[in-house]
Amino acid sequence: MKKIMFNDKYGLTQAVLEGRKTQTRRIARISQHAFELLSGLYPEAPKELVQSVLKSNSRYNVGEVVAVAQSYRDCGGVNEEGVPMWEIISSKVGGTNAGWSNKMYVKPELMPHQIRITNVRVERLQDISDEDCLKEGIIKGQCGSADTHFMDAYYVPNDIQPYCTPQDAYEILIDKVSGKGTWENNPYVFVYDFELVK
Repeated sequence: MKKIMFNDKYGLTQAVLEGRKTQTRRIARISQHAFELLSGLYPEAPKELVQSVLKSNSRYNVGEVVAVAQSYRDCGGVNEEGVPMWEIISSKVGGTNAGWSNKMYVKPELMPHQIRITNVRVERLQDISDEDCLKEGIIKGQCGSADTHFMDAYYVPNDIQPYCTPQDAYEILIDKVSGKGTWENNPYVFVYDFELVK
């Protein structure tokens, strides 16, 4: 089983576990030709070829179940017998294991939560729709005062700064998560839709 990491600083792991985040974009290191083939520019291309290129370039595939990485310390809850997960993990890896505080080093099979990939596609980052921004974890809310008026606003998780559109908020989020200038560079991205299965 593979694992996937979401940003904790901006509440994205929590958004996945709460079912508020059901999509993620990952920068695709692919050629222009592969992008054109995968994005449907060549509709006459054999479906088998397109699927082969997608499978050989994508980290995750449709139907695959992937562990949501959390540090061992953050793996709460209990198993079917009522034993706390941290006790089970601690007995297997020890409290001093590198994964105890850093989810980069955890074993996927010890993670209590998994997602199933339901769709994979390729697009340019800036082609994200407003609806997809919300699937990425952007929060729709309001700003203003009851004395004047409320207006719709969009927020990056764990931030109080309102933005006028979902894309404005997502632009800030992706630059914080993937590095300044990511939005402006408009890279090819794999778009993974998923559902929480455990």
